[in-house]
Amino acid sequence: MAIDWSLLIEIIRSNDRFVLSSHLRPDADALGSELGLADALESLGKSVRIVNPSAASPNLAFLDPNGRAKKIGETMTADEARDTDVHIVVDTCAWSQLQEVGEVIRTTAAQKVIIDHHVSSDDLGGLVIKDTTAAATGELIFELAQALGAEIREEAATALYCAIATDTGWFRFPSTTSRTMHIAGQLIDAGAKPHVLYSLLYEQHSAARMRLTGRVLGRLTVDCDGRLAYLTVSREDFKETGSVPADTEDLVNAVLQIGGTKAAFIAIEQPNQTVKVSFRGRVDTNVAVVAEQFGGGGHKQAAGATLPGSLAEALAKVLPAMQQAVS
Repeated sequence: MAIDWSLLIEIIRSNDRFVLSSHLRPDADALGSELGLADALESLGKSVRIVNPSAASPNLAFLDPNGRAKKIGETMTADEARDTDVHIVVDTCAWSQLQEVGEVIRTTAAQKVIIDHHVSSDDLGGLVIKDTTAAATGELIFELAQALGAEIREEAATALYCAIATDTGWFRFPSTTSRTMHIAGQLIDAGAKPHVLYSLLYEQHSAARMRLTGRVLGRLTVDCDGRLAYLTVSREDFKETGSVPADTEDLVNAVLQIGGTKAAFIAIEQPNQTVKVSFRGRVDTNVAVVAEQFGGGGHKQAAGATLPGSLAEALAKVLPAMQQAVS
């Protein structure tokens, strides 16, 4: 879908100070989009800061070696975040995913802009630029940089390539289009190195992660005559394997390798008495609708939600909803 960037370009041309934010536990699309946009804005002489509701997982540290992305309430205060001309939120339209940053968005005097590609959406106010046909928010940031006439430098190319490659499952998900591949090619020309980035993203796992993976996959549950498969991860699993919640990244995708499955999910008990649930579905199963029932959202084939309470309580709510989804 062709986007008219003219309103945002005018906002960018007319202002000097920008704050960029994304969702809780920012993934490579969130962090990469922030870093790519920051680089584009700075190439135009703008002042840019990045603040999120939580830190990115350690496996993404290579994208942000200088620690540009701050955590609200720790390395940047809410008042500091409000002190800007424009606040741009990327890769989410959900209040539930913004947490303390959401309070900044609600109370800031700055102009607000949202750039996103997810189907699920809350009204965050301000200018909303959304393209649900884009494979990743990183695609949109690349197109914005081009519309601005900003140079895509090597660090930005690396960040945006990771954003797109991870959100497309390394270009294997149905969201991947010729547009996606054309942008990826231009990012390679700008300095992104796919073989290096793949290794940094997927070939640097700890022994603790591998122990956790074996433990969790060992109690895989298949339901609904093989149409549904799911995994659970408890705090005890992390303790006994020496792993951390970030070590569950992409584990749910392994479940969809089972022939005959229409959908899968993983329920992960968090340290703060909540349960993070990641949903995945094949082309004919809309898991975003399920996630929305629990205050989450996402894409038709990939979505998530965070539920309060214990793992058993979350499973008692999520399992019937997923059984209904594949019935």
